Amino acid sequence: MKVYWRAISQANNTLAVLSAACESSGYPLAITDEPQRDVTVYSLNSINERLYRDEIAGADCITIVGGPHPSACYREVAEYADYVVVGEGEYTLPALLSAIEEGRDPPPGVATAAGYTPARHTVLLDGYPPFSDLKGFVEISRGCPFSCGYCQTPRLFGRCMRHRSIDEIVFYASRHRDIRFVTPNAFAYGSDGVHLRLDRVKRLLESLDGRIYFGTFPGEVRPECISRQSVELIIDHCANTRLHFGAQSGSDRVLRRLHRGHTVEDVVRAVDLCREQGLVPVVDFILGLPFESDDDQRATVDLVRQVTRVGTAHIHYFMPLPGTPLGNSRPRRLLPETQKVLGKLALGGRITGSWMDQEIRFFRRTSHL
Repeated sequence: MKVYWRAISQANNTLAVLSAACESSGYPLAITDEPQRDVTVYSLNSINERLYRDEIAGADCITIVGGPHPSACYREVAEYADYVVVGEGEYTLPALLSAIEEGRDPPPGVATAAGYTPARHTVLLDGYPPFSDLKGFVEISRGCPFSCGYCQTPRLFGRCMRHRSIDEIVFYASRHRDIRFVTPNAFAYGSDGVHLRLDRVKRLLESLDGRIYFGTFPGEVRPECISRQSVELIIDHCANTRLHFGAQSGSDRVLRRLHRGHTVEDVVRAVDLCREQGLVPVVDFILGLPFESDDDQRATVDLVRQVTRVGTAHIHYFMPLPGTPLGNSRPRRLLPETQKVLGKLALGGRITGSWMDQEIRFFRRTSHL
């Protein structure tokens, strides 16, 4: 049985992980730009799902779809795909391929038009390689103990953090000259995500050989985790000159509604620590949150201004993602004064992101809004 992976740029790291898992089970994935017999596998998010819906529905082959959006909306996706892998795929996808080949019912963790039985397991990271010949970033942690209202991560991977062992990380990182990591919070490595174990972070960094990029995309950190001790680990062991973290709002009221687990003061302190230690802060913000008042939005813009005096702000326009507490919410429009300030900062090269294009590209073409 031939198994193909539909090439989608946003899913490249997922391809590396699942290709390694499938290959070890005897199902190598061949990359394709269109559906191919016998089986074609897709990984979709909530932005690009609509672009592939018709292709999957009309495919003359068995289709398997997974990723954040199908995991949240498996009943809807199962109306046009043959199988939907819900949640983690390292165990479930090879097990499903085996069931298809042998004519058996799909395993738990797979939805079809006939129904869905939840998976009875979580993935042990050391049990699966992060990549094989097809390289990806090294995933060191999975899961998040926080429950931010806009985020799919704890719904997809759970709220209990799991970590790859240092020996496994070192083995796979040795294949990279520039070492970058996938993690919901790099400083939380080896911990429960709330009570940090920086001694384990230090041991990990000391064990690696190469140019280490820690606390940068795709493995950012949280602002309350930025301390003199954690910043010194970056300075002593890493090559990056930037530290990437999420503020999301300049209003403590909004942060509480989001269940972010930190305050505006934590963000300001993190920015100051980066500046004092010679690291450039790169800070994420979300504007247009559904419960954001005009004053809340102005407070966020003020914090953006403060950040951009010493670093860079990355601006997002709120996107209601399925499966999250805010999944059925509507974004509120940006104030004209907000758009004016952001435009000036963008022209000056102080901010990046897409605070209007997402509205045009996603919301106005999405039937459920």
